[in-house]
Amino acid sequence: MRAWQVAELGEPAAVMRLQDVAAPRPGPGQVVVRVLAAPANFPDALMCRGLYQIRPDLPFTPGVELCGEVVAVGEGAGGRERPQVGDRVLGASVLPYGGFAELALMDTATTFPAPASLDDAEAAALYVGYQTGWFGLHRRAGLRPGETLLVHAAAGGVGSAAVQLGKAAGATVIGVVGGADKARVAHRLGADLVVDRQVEDFVTVVMDHTDGRGADVIYDPVGGETYRRSTKCVAFEGRILVIGFAGGEIQSAALNHALIKNYSILGLHWGRYHTMDPDAVAECHRTLTDLADRGLIRPLVGERVPLAEAAHGVQRLADGGTVGRVVVTPGAPASSARRTSG
Repeated sequence: MRAWQVAELGEPAAVMRLQDVAAPRPGPGQVVVRVLAAPANFPDALMCRGLYQIRPDLPFTPGVELCGEVVAVGEGAGGRERPQVGDRVLGASVLPYGGFAELALMDTATTFPAPASLDDAEAAALYVGYQTGWFGLHRRAGLRPGETLLVHAAAGGVGSAAVQLGKAAGATVIGVVGGADKARVAHRLGADLVVDRQVEDFVTVVMDHTDGRGADVIYDPVGGETYRRSTKCVAFEGRILVIGFAGGEIQSAALNHALIKNYSILGLHWGRYHTMDPDAVAECHRTLTDLADRGLIRPLVGERVPLAEAAHGVQRLADGGTVGRVVVTPGAPASSARRTSG
């Protein structure tokens, strides 16, 4: 099969190589799938650089999530409510056989039915970003109807999911983006108010919009200065969700400030729920499927690119030059790259 391989560490466009490699074989509790679509995720870029908390042995194929058709089932992987050959599924890949390939390996424990209401690219993007958003907003922050939710990087893959989930929960959503094009996308996603940080100070806008009260929940996948500024506009008994550090700086928290202003700083490592509470992950997928079927959420696919262009897609994501999700579609011809509006 053809697969992108990383044999040395560095920038994705420099170290990812499209090669012919042996196809994976399913072990106990595993399935092999024909990859229909695989979104680029920030962890893919970090793994290429050797900066992610999970460091697979070299060489490996990146692509941490995907949608695929089951073509082979390992021992103990079939049975009632388990994937069968021919099923259309989504979930996590098993490295080193990631999703940027013609075939990928998956564990049945992290493999779920793909909603019929979503196409392959949308279904592939439902897993990491929307599960992260749901656990962050509901399990960690306890977002309530009528509260104000501030979402940073609101036009990105993770942020766009939080915008839609916040609206589905009955919150007033303020999205922060960088640039007029991303602002238009955030408006289409349903954000009640959009702040272009290139021309406006989000702290001032949030405080004005809430009559000085601030945001009840702040969803921060950026970190660094974005986090520090967020502490200036969090409400009394508000919650700041630390989702990631896409801005490149892992900030330190001034705990005396949290004490004085009575707000909470909440971390989220969604991946731990797979081992600590896998039933909650399965229940979350059922909830997300219902929301998708009712038209309340739909992953924002900004670009669909063929397998041959996967490395450039991951690099654009790493450089902050994407809107929504860049999704690799291995079955598409090399000249079929296209942008979609979401």
